Amino acid sequence: MLKSDSILIGHILDAASRAVAKVAGKSRDEFYGDDTLHLAVTYLIQIVGEASSKVSTEFQQQHAELPWREMTGMRHKIVHDYFEVNLRIVWDVATQDLPELIQQLDIIVPKN
Repeated sequence: MLKSDSILIGHILDAASRAVAKVAGKSRDEFYGDDTLHLAVTYLIQIVGEASSKVSTEFQQQHAELPWREMTGMRHKIVHDYFEVNLRIVWDVATQDLPELIQQLDIIVPKN
């Protein structure tokens, strides 16, 4: 793994973990009703997508099981279609997709 890939994967893990922590113990309705919460989680998902788009092609090919296209696609959706961001999808990403991504990355990333 290139040093820059290692740093980017660290950013992905950090942002994903922070997003998951923010929704922990919250209901979907609490999430929908808390503007600050869903803006923060949306931003953290954006970071995941931005960092994933910068990971080397070599690393992405070595770990094709990871949802690279979906991560960058979600970032593009948030940034370019910000009026159309669906909070149901943001919730699903934070409560379902990110915990799975964290588990996958924890297997790949060497522990220091």
